Formats: sequence, C-alpha cells, structure tokens
Amino acid sequence: MTQTFSPDDAPVIAPRPRAISFYRRHEATILPVAGMLTVLALWQLCWSMKWISPLFFSGPSAIAAKFIELVSTGELQRNALFSGRSFVAGFVLAILVGVPLGIAIGWYRRLNLALNPLINAFYATPRIALFPLIIIWFGIGSGSAIFLVFLAAAMPILINTIAGVRNIDADLLRAARAFCATDRQIFLTVAMPYSVPFILTGVRQAVAHGLIAVIIAELTAGNQGIGFMISYAGQTFATDTLLVGVLLTSFAGMFLGWITERLQGYFQRWRPAQK
Repeated sequence: MTQTFSPDDAPVIAPRPRAISFYRRHEATILPVAGMLTVLALWQLCWSMKWISPLFFSGPSAIAAKFIELVSTGELQRNALFSGRSFVAGFVLAILVGVPLGIAIGWYRRLNLALNPLINAFYATPRIALFPLIIIWFGIGSGSAIFLVFLAAAMPILINTIAGVRNIDADLLRAARAFCATDRQIFLTVAMPYSVPFILTGVRQAVAHGLIAVIIAELTAGNQGIGFMISYAGQTFATDTLLVGVLLTSFAGMFLGWITERLQGYFQRWRPAQK
C-alpha cells in the first residue's frame, strides 16, 4: 500500500531570526570590533578607577584628548608628514631597486650563485647596527631615515622576488619552450604572473620593516617626525603624547598592511593554476 503525503504534512522549518542571519553575514567584522571595544572598555575602566599611574601609562580618554590637542595645534600633522615623506621615499626606492634586482638574480642562475652569499650575509646583518655609519654619511635628518628605510625594506622585497622567480613551475617553462616562445614572451607571460604574489608578499613584509626603521631613525637621530615626538615625550614623561605616536604608527601599519593584502589577493589570480 502506497502512502501519500499532502503538502500540509511537510515539516515546518522555522525561519532563522534576522539578528542571527545578520551576525552570520558580518561575523568577520563584528568579532574583531567587539574584541577591540572590550579591550578599550577595560582599559578605560582601569584608567577611570586610577589603577594606572599617568607617570607610567595613560588611558584611552586622555590619549584621545591629547590627539585632538595635537591635531588642533598642527604638531601631529607636521610630524606625520615628515615621517611619511621619509617612509615613502625610502620605500619607493626599495621597490625600484629590490624588484628588478630580485628578478635578475632569480632569472639568471650564475648571477644567483655569485650574489647569494652576499645577500645571505647582508640579510643576517641587523641594519640598525649600521645606523651610526649612516648618520656619518647622511647626517641628522630625513636623509639618514630615508636610507635606513630603504635598507630595511629592500631585503624582504629582494628575497621574495628571487623566490618567486626561482620557484616557477618547470612544467610551465617546458610547455612555453615547446611552443617556441622567446625568453621575453616566457618572462612576460609566465615568470611575471607567477612572481607577482611573491613580490607583493615581500612588499607587505617591507611595510612593517620600513615603519620600524623610520621610527628608530627619528628616535635615535631625528629632529622632526613621529619618532622624534615619541622620544621627546618619553624624556618629559608625557605618556599620552607618546602613546598617540605609537598608536598612530600602529594604525598606519595596519592600514598599509590591509592595502597590500588586498593587492596580493587581487594579483593572486594572475598566478597560473597548480596541478
């Protein structure tokens, strides 16, 4: 005997609450924001309860008030612009030198064999240790900061570019040569698309190295910039001003890292599919 079911006998699925559906769609945004707000709330509570000494640290409200004060006087903009110019100049120089040099070293086997020991030796050398010598060369000011940013940012870009070119799939190269492609065609259609994600990985790492370098340069031998502002605030126990500079640098690094991450994801589609 065959049993039939009418539409009325079908199980009723309760609709998902709208709040749960909204949370599922935006979970990647809600959780980080909630975590940050929780930390800020606990930090502000400790500050309001005077569990934090202003001599050694500061609170979110005091930092926000100092930030507004520094913006209103124009001091923060002047220092940020000075540090930004030094960072951009050194970073662009690192890209202009690191990418072509990395492509050449990765593409030509003999050049890689000749320069690989020098690259490893320089990569193992802390660039900050060269800063006294850099001051002798460029003096106190933006010149030494630019060169230190260049040294710090160039190495990640160079090494990742070399790795990208050296790790091209051999089957792709053989297939291109089987179709009688010239070296120029192979370089433009195989080597560059395959290497771009590696290059952007190096650029992403270089952002952090470059920011650290510009702050250290201004901390050590600067007369302007965010690093100089941090150094002077530390000497005068102005912890709120010091933390404004530190947080501004952190947010700059997060923003630049977010941009390079998006670029890396966009250019990832250039890379030929793996088997």
